[in-house]
Amino acid sequence: MKTKVNYHVIILFLLVLSIGKTGMAADLETVRTIEAFPVAISTNKTTNLIFPYAIKSVDRGSRDALVQKARGVENILQVKAATTDMVETNLTVITADGKLYSFLLHYDPDPSTLNYSFGNREVSEVAFSPGNINESILKKYAKVAAGKKKKFHGVKERKYGIKLKLTGLYVKGDIMYYRLHIENTSNIRYNIDQLRFFIRDRNRAKRTTYQEEEITPLYNYKDTKVIEGRSEGDMVIALPKRVIPNQKHMVVQLMEDHGGRHVQMKVKNHKLMKATVL
Repeated sequence: MKTKVNYHVIILFLLVLSIGKTGMAADLETVRTIEAFPVAISTNKTTNLIFPYAIKSVDRGSRDALVQKARGVENILQVKAATTDMVETNLTVITADGKLYSFLLHYDPDPSTLNYSFGNREVSEVAFSPGNINESILKKYAKVAAGKKKKFHGVKERKYGIKLKLTGLYVKGDIMYYRLHIENTSNIRYNIDQLRFFIRDRNRAKRTTYQEEEITPLYNYKDTKVIEGRSEGDMVIALPKRVIPNQKHMVVQLMEDHGGRHVQMKVKNHKLMKATVL
């Protein structure tokens, strides 16, 4: 009886061992290696690694490798050697799409390649950090906004022979484009000092303070400085997109340089909601 029990125990043990080995073999079949990409670096030249997505994590195998993200952008890593005696080391980068990139860094006094672009994109785009906007993109859409034929009606102000009018309002992503028309109906040249934008309380009692927030323009297309007498000009201003409560409105303030012909135009919230998507 005892021999029979031992026999069953041995069979069960062999069965469990066999299943374990089969499972291990299956797991090993799914393992694949990531080959490290060789990159030559030097002490007097910067090597740029350009990724398709923002860099989330960087790990270097040795302090002999100097690494930093390019200022103002998220997807470019700059690498240099700290010393000419640098020993080969590795570099690991993880990007926002979850991909891992592995590099083998070695010293070369005169690297033949200084810029490496990774990913499937034919042209690697720069991923700007929050608060840093690609000016070429702003110019592109401001130019599109300037060429639109559709007119925006009902928002204008005239004072001292100077007419300020909102002729178009457009939005692309988190940027709004204000197309403005300035007309000088007087015989006196108008020199523009500033064009400012505020979010301001719509109504306030006399002798009470009110809150206002100035919005700094990101880009000025056709940056007009002078409107000659009996002439006119246009410009497109790019601003960060803002949602304005009904009790507030946008104020566009045109200031004359060394003069007092200042014009202030109000843009109510319901007008802002009519912005056209570019």
